[in-house]
Amino acid sequence: MSAIIQAFKDADLRKKIIFTIVMIIAYRIGAQIPTPGVDYATIAGRLRQLTQESGDLYSVINLFSGGALLQLSIFAIGIMPYITASIIVQLLTVVIPHFEQLKKEGQSGQSKMTQYTRYLTLALALLQSAGIVALADRQQLLGQGVEVLDADRNIFTLIVMVIVMTSGAVLVMWMGELITEKGIGNGMSLLIFAGIATRLPTDGLQILQNNGGLVFAMVVVGVVVLVVGITFIEQGQRRIPVQYAKRMVGRRQYGGSSTYLPLKVNQAGVIPVIFASSLIYMPVLITQIVNSGQAVPPDNWWQRNVIAWLQAPSSWQYILAYFVLTIFFSYFYVSVQYDPAEQADNMKRYGGFIPGIRPGRPTAEYLGFVMNRLLFVGATYLALIAVLPNILLDAGVGGQGSGGGMSAFGGTAILILVSVALTTVKQIESQLLQSNYEGLLK
Repeated sequence: MSAIIQAFKDADLRKKIIFTIVMIIAYRIGAQIPTPGVDYATIAGRLRQLTQESGDLYSVINLFSGGALLQLSIFAIGIMPYITASIIVQLLTVVIPHFEQLKKEGQSGQSKMTQYTRYLTLALALLQSAGIVALADRQQLLGQGVEVLDADRNIFTLIVMVIVMTSGAVLVMWMGELITEKGIGNGMSLLIFAGIATRLPTDGLQILQNNGGLVFAMVVVGVVVLVVGITFIEQGQRRIPVQYAKRMVGRRQYGGSSTYLPLKVNQAGVIPVIFASSLIYMPVLITQIVNSGQAVPPDNWWQRNVIAWLQAPSSWQYILAYFVLTIFFSYFYVSVQYDPAEQADNMKRYGGFIPGIRPGRPTAEYLGFVMNRLLFVGATYLALIAVLPNILLDAGVGGQGSGGGMSAFGGTAILILVSVALTTVKQIESQLLQSNYEGLLK
């Protein structure tokens, strides 16, 4: 809190913080504005009857949009298309040589990849909004036979709804980029933070009303323990000592210093959990859209053994799939983002070496060995945090309305909240330190 108090005393940083707050408020206002053609009174009444678990199919998007999805607001799609597009573009750097070359070109290449991400975000937002509107039109969004659109709608009304929701997703992307550029940074993550944080009072009240004070107290204690554990792991580092040899450039001597290479325990952050959550819901969403025109869902192997499992977050099949996908994407994401050979080459180029390890290939092998050990701990930690609420739900802890794994009190939500809060405070401290140095030099 001392860093935040000091930040408000700095004029430039205070403007950035106020700008960020204004943008977040505008985002939350947009999340409450209904899309044209929506029967908002019916939706509000239906949402009061639904428990969180009954809307579990869409709970990933609904969680990140702060509840805007099921309200069919103009920001119903939220930030999810941009997140998915960003992950896809990053993963394509391994598959497509052109993307790998752009990654190495520095700022110009990054600008080009950002442009590709925006185009892909637009396409994904269009597909997602069309799917949601189709489900709402077929009375399957908030339960079978629940009418949430105006009775006198036509094809033109549905097209307008798709365009409005797609435009809302693009506007959310633009607001996040503005926060990153003109605010305190980390814009997309802060919008996700705002969406989840606004759900905390509602989900907490729901748990209290449905399960009583004892269960609510247990949930609060569990959240506190979870926050402490997540903070401990997120701040954890393996510091590898690095020694730089002395070298003469002209008449000046450089190097000869000792430092360390910090490797985070959770190198992948929260990206694997988000991607695993999105992927595990995709088959259910596509199957429901395909089968929405049929009065009775088909009785086949796919429907009985795959969709039935994925629609039950407390089943052991769902928990196992979620656990394995989180670990897989943790390894895959880190392998894309972190290259031990490149790190070893950079150290060798500037005269750095790890004591007891020869420069070059032995250094790369050593860094890869350490990174794999850290990654095992980090991936297991992410997977356990992700599936913990589902295990508790399977054991009967929390009961109806506890929200499963995608409540604002779930492991994934708390992980995102803590990670974004830690990152934001670090950014404020770094900008505050920079402004103090500027004042000293002046």
